[in-house]
Amino acid sequence: MEISLGTDIGKVMAPKEILDGIVDARKKLLYGFKGRKGMNLKKFEEALEPKLYTMSLSGEPTLYPYLGEMFREIRRRGAVSFLVTNGMNPDIINNFKKDEMPTQIALSTNAPNEKLFRVWHRSSKKDAWKTFNETLNVLKKLKGKVRRAIRLTLVNEKNGEGIFGKMTNMKDEHVSQYANLIKKAEPDFIHVKGFKSVGYARKRMGYNKQPWHDKIKVFAKKLERELGGDYKIKAEYERSCVVMLAKKGAKLKIEKI
Repeated sequence: MEISLGTDIGKVMAPKEILDGIVDARKKLLYGFKGRKGMNLKKFEEALEPKLYTMSLSGEPTLYPYLGEMFREIRRRGAVSFLVTNGMNPDIINNFKKDEMPTQIALSTNAPNEKLFRVWHRSSKKDAWKTFNETLNVLKKLKGKVRRAIRLTLVNEKNGEGIFGKMTNMKDEHVSQYANLIKKAEPDFIHVKGFKSVGYARKRMGYNKQPWHDKIKVFAKKLERELGGDYKIKAEYERSCVVMLAKKGAKLKIEKI
């Protein structure tokens, strides 16, 4: 069984209504901790209002028709906003007004070439690979206007069941292919992370497709060398199985929302 949220999302809520609902739900989740012995009430009050919103997970966020307004409202609330996209709607990103930009845009790049892209993404768009590459070009144009990241989610070569059984996207030959895509966009950051068999992903690929952190780090070092000194490994977190490379001169700390 496959789950797809589709591209026809129908009637949607306004940005302010969605954000107010998120805050209300967060308060309901946290209020029970207020009376806990030793609770820092100042930190508790600060925690009631989210300081980071990420548009990701279920479906493609660029399908939401009021996305720019959403980011504007988040900024008005003094919070950080992240957009994670599959790159199938480059015009949406390209047409953001100055005050509609998120704090950071991350492009999911799970395939280094068109052949693997067709297998992994199985997009309903016939020209999906071309569209993805258009998004890379859009990201390059946004240099200096927004923090830009490319995220690689890597999958082991071990065998498994289903269409993804013997497929991997982290062979040595893929390093230079990823590097070519990265050079098109010239992102500020590159997130090299390992696939995790959690949630619905378990229906598609099992635990044997998860690479360990040491393997991710080896791949990240190969990518670092391939990019010829323009990017350096600046951070890693073993529990999340992720290594981050930053472009020379990129500031790691978010200074402007």
